[in-house]
Amino acid sequence: MRSSVHPIEVESYAILRSRLDTTDLPPLTRAVVERVVHTSADPSWAGDLVCDEQALLAGRAALLAGAPLVTDVRMVAVGVTSRPATVALDLPGVRELAAADGLTRSAAGIRAAVREHPAGAVWAIGNAPTALVELLRCAASGLVTTPLVVGLPVGFVGSVAAKAALRAAGLPAVSNRSERGGAAATAAAVNALLYSEETA
Repeated sequence: MRSSVHPIEVESYAILRSRLDTTDLPPLTRAVVERVVHTSADPSWAGDLVCDEQALLAGRAALLAGAPLVTDVRMVAVGVTSRPATVALDLPGVRELAAADGLTRSAAGIRAAVREHPAGAVWAIGNAPTALVELLRCAASGLVTTPLVVGLPVGFVGSVAAKAALRAAGLPAVSNRSERGGAAATAAAVNALLYSEETA
């Protein structure tokens, strides 16, 4: 997808592959795992991420076909440099919706974004577990459908449970098992799909 790769990145991936064998992974799963590891310089991510190759294929195809990308926070959107994204937290009326419905601002942002993108968007949640919980609530209520959820919120409170709930919900998803996550890892997973040379 990119016209050129910087020599530092080439060297970095060579070092990564000397320390971590990903050759047994399916192509897009490998791309996601390697890019998250590359972004974090932490090979232990390889055992933490939970990927589904068919979901990744569907998400990549949707993105390449122009599906909207919705992120929970601006930091995730900024990390995906090759395309614009809707930032749920920045939508009009989020603060008022949070106050009126007793939600966190992150959850209110997702509720507002679902109203704008009820079908077909790829969702990338990398900050608040409450944002992912709200997206799951909306999906369970039939308010939103999606080809892929990148669900990597971070935190000591609620993140493990939210990501476990994502996997249990049966939605096409990328998640991880531990408390870690964050904007950089979430953007890396999306970038892996956009930059991969695999055919959609």
